[in-house]
Amino acid sequence: MYEPIRGKSVHSTMAGTTSDFPHRSRDEELDIQLAGHLAALLAVTDELRAQVPDTDLDTAADRLAEQVTRLRGGQAPVRVPVTAARPSPHPAALHRRAHTLAGRALVVAASRADTAVAILTAERMDAHAAALEPRELAAH
Repeated sequence: MYEPIRGKSVHSTMAGTTSDFPHRSRDEELDIQLAGHLAALLAVTDELRAQVPDTDLDTAADRLAEQVTRLRGGQAPVRVPVTAARPSPHPAALHRRAHTLAGRALVVAASRADTAVAILTAERMDAHAAALEPRELAAH
């Protein structure tokens, strides 16, 4: 009454080994995620550098670029020159965004036990929080 199954089941091919797409390890995935967060933080830092020239921001940008390059296997991040960045009327918003991005990077750095990046992102969180304090107090 029923015909026997002649071909492989769809479920068995899905459950078996598939080599048509690359698999990454957890560490590789975390490296990619961390590099992305740091690159975003670097972009916001460059925007801030265009508005408020500061040697601390210059140093932070260089350190962030160094870590992104390391995590990407030697591929340097694309950066907008400070002179080409459009000035934003709200540097406080940029500091808040940078603080948030640094926090995200810190979580990933902690999960992959990357001490250098964890220290760098914690320092950046502190710096952006400190930059916001006088503005936040003046707003209230």
